[in-house]
Amino acid sequence: MYASLKSIATWPPSRENARRFTLTLCIGAAVGSLLTYGLSAPLSFGLLLINLAAAACVFTQHRLSRKSIKFQPQELADRLLEVQENERHRLSRELHDDIGQLLTAAKLQSEWLKRRLPDDLQEQCSALCDTLEETLNKVRDVSAILNPRQLTSLGLEASLRAHLLKTLTNTSVHWSLDCQQRLNGIPEEMAVAAFRITQEAVTNILRHAQAKNLLIRVQRLPQGLTLLISDDGLGFAPAANPGREGQRGMAGMAERIEQLGGTLSVTSEPGKGTQIEALFPWAPRALERASTNKVMR
Repeated sequence: MYASLKSIATWPPSRENARRFTLTLCIGAAVGSLLTYGLSAPLSFGLLLINLAAAACVFTQHRLSRKSIKFQPQELADRLLEVQENERHRLSRELHDDIGQLLTAAKLQSEWLKRRLPDDLQEQCSALCDTLEETLNKVRDVSAILNPRQLTSLGLEASLRAHLLKTLTNTSVHWSLDCQQRLNGIPEEMAVAAFRITQEAVTNILRHAQAKNLLIRVQRLPQGLTLLISDDGLGFAPAANPGREGQRGMAGMAERIEQLGGTLSVTSEPGKGTQIEALFPWAPRALERASTNKVMR
């Protein structure tokens, strides 16, 4: 009775137990077939059933293995994204908690020193305090870029708007953020990717494009989330292989979109601005994950 209850409690069997059962059936079928052939005995009904069961188990194991291998690249891509974001969060914490605190302490000490120095050293000490203040602000900005905490609490649209306000307020770039649908319920990895791509695009505009106008449009469509980033800057010649030709920002965008099964289109010419269009499909990925979970059970 105990054995039967234990068997029921462990059903369905694990993959390892299923493999062992299949191996046992195959060995039994092989040994039985060899004995039958060696003794020139007629094939019994029981041995026929064992052979059929062994063949069915081998076929089932082969099919499950093929499905597992099929979904493995996507699982690896998901894991890579997770590791990248975790590392960004770790660096953000270290910058904010460790280096930020050290710079704050150095700033307080320099202000204390300034109050006690003679007048002929006040100018140099003031410059030191200003440098420490600027460095501390830069560290806070980098920490916020590495770990956009507002994504979780505010959502994608509000986070994009906050980043654009903070980054472009004191520049000559006139920007517009157009979100035509509510963006609630977007998968976290998709929201992070859209935010990171926008970050990179805005950085490129400030460093290289010399644009006057910037449009960012996010749309929630049946086939997925679309992101459009368009500027009227200097433009450039998009490389066929951005990573090899030094366009690291574009290579990073393409990698993020590819890991999510999306598509990226970059339209640009020197002197004619740049338009970046990204599509993040969520329905196929949702179906794929459901199939993966079904296979893994």
